Amino acid sequence: TLSTPIKTLTRVGESAAWRLKKLCLTTVGDLLFYYPSRYEDYSAIVAIRDLRPETVCTVQGEVASISNKITPRKRQKITELFVSDGTGSIKAVWFNQPYLATQIKEGDKVSLAGKVEYTGFGLEMRGPEWEKETITNYKLSPRSGIPFAGRITNDELRTRNNKSTEGIHTGRMIPVYPLTAGVTNRQMRFLVSQALGAVGEVEEWMDENYELPITNYQLLGIQDAIKNIHYPESKELLAKARLRLKFEELFFLQLRKAITRREVQSAKASSIQFKEDAIKKFVQSLPFELTNAQRKAAWQIIKDCGRETPMNRLLQGDVGSGKTIVSLIAMLNTALQGYQAVLMAPTEILAKQHFQSVCRFLEEWNEIEIALWTRSQKELRITNYELPIKDDELRIKDTKTKDRNSKLVILNSSIVIGTHALIQEDIQFRNLALAIVDEQHRFGVEQRKALREKASPLLTKEGQGEVQSPHFLSMTATPIPRSLSLTAYGDLDISIIDEMPLGRKAVITKVVSTSDSQKAYQFIQKQIDEGRQVFVICPLIDESDFLGVKAVTTEFEKLDKKIFPHIPVGLLHGKLKDKEKDEMQEKFLKGECKILVATSVVEVGVDVPNASVMMIEGAERFGLAQLHQFRGRVGRAEHQSYCFLFTDSPSHTVYERLDFLTRETDGFKIAEYDLQLRGAGNMYGTEQHGIPEFKIASFQDYKLIELTQTLARDIIEKDPMLVSFGKLREKLEQEGGAVHLE
Repeated sequence: TLSTPIKTLTRVGESAAWRLKKLCLTTVGDLLFYYPSRYEDYSAIVAIRDLRPETVCTVQGEVASISNKITPRKRQKITELFVSDGTGSIKAVWFNQPYLATQIKEGDKVSLAGKVEYTGFGLEMRGPEWEKETITNYKLSPRSGIPFAGRITNDELRTRNNKSTEGIHTGRMIPVYPLTAGVTNRQMRFLVSQALGAVGEVEEWMDENYELPITNYQLLGIQDAIKNIHYPESKELLAKARLRLKFEELFFLQLRKAITRREVQSAKASSIQFKEDAIKKFVQSLPFELTNAQRKAAWQIIKDCGRETPMNRLLQGDVGSGKTIVSLIAMLNTALQGYQAVLMAPTEILAKQHFQSVCRFLEEWNEIEIALWTRSQKELRITNYELPIKDDELRIKDTKTKDRNSKLVILNSSIVIGTHALIQEDIQFRNLALAIVDEQHRFGVEQRKALREKASPLLTKEGQGEVQSPHFLSMTATPIPRSLSLTAYGDLDISIIDEMPLGRKAVITKVVSTSDSQKAYQFIQKQIDEGRQVFVICPLIDESDFLGVKAVTTEFEKLDKKIFPHIPVGLLHGKLKDKEKDEMQEKFLKGECKILVATSVVEVGVDVPNASVMMIEGAERFGLAQLHQFRGRVGRAEHQSYCFLFTDSPSHTVYERLDFLTRETDGFKIAEYDLQLRGAGNMYGTEQHGIPEFKIASFQDYKLIELTQTLARDIIEKDPMLVSFGKLREKLEQEGGAVHLE
């Protein structure tokens, strides 16, 4: 059965079972759904007399001789085998596998598969796959009929070479699996061939009782797809097996996202009406003009907040594209309706910067009380006083209300800006209607959930005790390709700011080789002399230095003592305490430190308008999307800014990749290019951004991703409890995606 332990299979002892467990293979079912990473095509069976050098094929014949030898010069153990098929003979050679001479005997009929080489002594095959022709493989049974147009016919599926037996290592397309130490492909193929005996237990969930708009895709049945993904009958059937299994993986991912989306939409939220005149007045008062992308995003958010179901939206835009002002429009509109809005930032210094920015923009709106609440800032700060803001001039007013029994702290301000401190259990809001998370990937699922739950029945505006959810907006400066957005954020609506503010100067980007580093240092010195500041980013040298301390310390000492000995240089790395990180960034923000050397682990999220140079050491070690984000930390003011990509790599490919960044400023185009080069996990880190790790699907499968999302949403919209989709619901619950819409 599918749940049969893998250790009950032939040739699986305790040690083998332990190694297979490293690959997450513990049952027969695990083997069936462990897909090959590639294939070797040994389907061409060629007579020995017709062999040519470089041919990749299978030969079949009788063993004329087999023996173990030691090479005279290198003293290597080799096994030599001669096989004849009546048209000629060929030698096969294996290195360091003397046991083969005990497994293969003269007179055995064998199949050999691999590349034919010419050595000067004739044709031979080195390290070929082999098997005795007495081995029989599991036959692929005819597919069960499932009512979809364009399905493969039974006759087509049964078509194969007219051989009495089929091997699992030769004579066909052979699977090659991802492995771990101590596990071989030969062993994996043998185990999978046993596991295929249980493929009949894999149930087909595509029931004939309903129709899906996928007839154009000619999807195989699930059992035939599994058989053909491991042992393809043809390249055509392999492609169709891959399509079915990709569809399977993407569809269930999107189905779970659609259920989450529906659950959010089924909750109640306060309807925040659009205060059109007031918002127009605010926008007209801004010292700059909003871009069309900002206007569109702001309107999408305001429309969502006007509904009685909670908004669940992602606001996506490059660093410096103006996400904060868009979120402020939403917060102001919320506050003007008598509700509360909260903005949660990942660090204290970023929260403080948001607070000061909001105070500056709302200088004329004295009726709007704005509060800062962080771990070190336990009092609420009020903003209806004269600007500019200075820490020692801030008037402090305690507007919190304490219930002596519950020790509950109720925040009353219309707009509250803070950090993780906002989601402590003893913190509550008067009537929270809009929750915003900045740099959403820096917060875990539970932290975002905790912020959502801050709107309690006790504190609803009407005081009727009805459970209401706040409208929820996530913001990210990470440019994410559309295919990634559809999968990682399939439960969210997405707003994209794909324009930069008018008049913003593009950052001049240069690739700098080691030989030209002195010229770059001289230029940086000139920028500092003109009053500018510099970021320096260092890569991790090795995995053991996961906090980047060694790398950044080495660079700091070089710059501080050798290159810029008379300039104050700051150091920022992963071992510093949060308070120390904030203090260092504060010094840099105030201009007390002219050069800040930081690791890639520490995201420099603070806005430093005076910084005009971004210098990145070992740029080839970063992905383009990450380099683009670093670059976005400069160019925030009227000064021309620069980004230097230092590299000592001689690779032309590396240079081409980095050169792309010097020519492209659109974060989304850069992200798409990076996705093609490196894949999603390497780009962003799958766990940090919630990006799924696929078994067989790919983010390049854009049309299939879009199709499965549309299909999943349509099904959940029409039948939230999947009442008409019994087999589908059952499979979903088996995979841990239970439906919670009761």
